[in-house]
Amino acid sequence: MNFLQILNNTAAQILSPTTLGFVLAAIGLSVHFGFAGLLNMGVAGFMAIGAYGFAISTISFALPWPVAALVGLVAAVVFSLVMGVPTLRLRGDYLAIVTIAAAEVVRLLFLTSTFRETTGSADGLSGFQAAFRASNPLPVGRYGFGPWTYQSDQWWVIIVGIITITIVVLLVWLLMRSPWGRVIRGIREDEDAVRSLGKNVFAFKMQALIVGGVIIAAGGIVTAMGTNVNPNVYVTSQTFYVWTALLLGGAATIFGPVLGAVLFWVVRAFLSNLLPALVNIGWLPFLTAEQSQMLVFVLVGVALMLLVIFRPQGILGSKKELTFVR
Repeated sequence: MNFLQILNNTAAQILSPTTLGFVLAAIGLSVHFGFAGLLNMGVAGFMAIGAYGFAISTISFALPWPVAALVGLVAAVVFSLVMGVPTLRLRGDYLAIVTIAAAEVVRLLFLTSTFRETTGSADGLSGFQAAFRASNPLPVGRYGFGPWTYQSDQWWVIIVGIITITIVVLLVWLLMRSPWGRVIRGIREDEDAVRSLGKNVFAFKMQALIVGGVIIAAGGIVTAMGTNVNPNVYVTSQTFYVWTALLLGGAATIFGPVLGAVLFWVVRAFLSNLLPALVNIGWLPFLTAEQSQMLVFVLVGVALMLLVIFRPQGILGSKKELTFVR
């Protein structure tokens, strides 16, 4: 077992497009759940909307990649409106039901063969990053240091992802320090009290749903910049991964989602490399290499349960920010 190689593979995940995309998705979910108290169980749907909006706009309409990214974000706004208008006036659990159903409907629409020419059906879409890579100002080659050695195209995705995360973190920080952010937190605590002050609770909840949804869609776009899009990726388990990352770092915090998403993917990458290696050297004789990969999901699920039980506020969170743990 090459333990050094396992550590290198694990460390490389810190800057992967998937990790950067999940950081953005966790920040958006923090706006929904942590700050506004909205139970969004359709994170994968928002990520799919952003990724496919970007990919389809590039392939089918030959739009420049910044415009294609904007299309994906606008599509997330429309998706938020479609879900929010009929549900945000009702109890929070209705939103959870609608979002998880809507995410599955979106995935099946991208999966169906009816729109194969546009969505690629089960094969997904590829080759749409050509225009994005053509705009890469970095010199061609492979460079970096240690496990963080990538091709110039990979560095271009990483740079765009980090810049996007920086902008989003700053935006959320400013929003939550503003009067708008204080109203959103008030709605999370007691929306009837906020309504009694003359605030339009429905409008504020809709705005929070849109803001968080756009950030999650941006995570889908950043992920798509580094890899192909496929409907089988945007399943319910992806939503649970983002929730795990959020709860790990701490909901209702600015940097908690960033820390949680990075730790989640680092730990998952470490286990995905370590367990098969242990199987190969005979330390886990009761498992095959394929079964060891399934064990990773079991361990992640157990870790999530323990996290909710013993530290529901997360690493950087505060119990005072989460009404459900009082």
